[in-house]
Amino acid sequence: MSARLALPLCLALSTGAYALDLDAMTDAERAAFQAEVRAYILENPEVIREAIGVLQQREQEQQIANDVALARANADALFNDGHSFVGGNPDGDITIVEFMDYRCGFCKRAFPETQSVLNSDGNIRYIIKEFPILGEASVLASRYAIATQLVAGDDVYEEVHNTLMEFQGDITAQALSRLSESYDLDHDVITAMMSDDQVTEIITKNRALAQQLQITGTPTFVVQDQMLRGFLPADEMRQVVAELRGE
Repeated sequence: MSARLALPLCLALSTGAYALDLDAMTDAERAAFQAEVRAYILENPEVIREAIGVLQQREQEQQIANDVALARANADALFNDGHSFVGGNPDGDITIVEFMDYRCGFCKRAFPETQSVLNSDGNIRYIIKEFPILGEASVLASRYAIATQLVAGDDVYEEVHNTLMEFQGDITAQALSRLSESYDLDHDVITAMMSDDQVTEIITKNRALAQQLQITGTPTFVVQDQMLRGFLPADEMRQVVAELRGE
């Protein structure tokens, strides 16, 4: 067999185009066949890069399909859990869910990008999933934000959330006390609520949902049934929204 034919034959065998049984070859035939394939690859090493590209594309397509299936299977928990903050336009035609952590640098980078999309579009429903995964300070911040929502309502929660997303210092009990003071909140009441079972349950449910969706990092966005893992610039988010609208 010539070197020029070795790889095409190998590819044909992998797709079932030929019914050649490699196990039926003699040791000498098998060795000769392997030598022809090796020679072809050495003479045409670019096919390795091409094959890797095809494999990566297939894996990416499979990941996207898996993410869509996961988002659809968990749609009710994503979009209608009854405890997550709902902002933007509650009646919007597109829903964006964000899993975030207040200590996540990429979440902080994504914050103004997301706000830009919400402010310029006006027809997007935006849901926040508190998902503290970066240590005790992250948990402290999420407990504070959720407690604020339960005590003072969604409007105050949104302001506190935005402030925490822009906050650059260490998130400590003292920093949160000053935050309560700036919003004229009863910090003792907020502090008591932070250890309430309701707050623990919300964080637990968000973590369980993230596990179902195979989310391990922040930020992660779910736009309808599209899962977007990691930082996303405003223009790319707008493109995803436009595609979902069929524009």
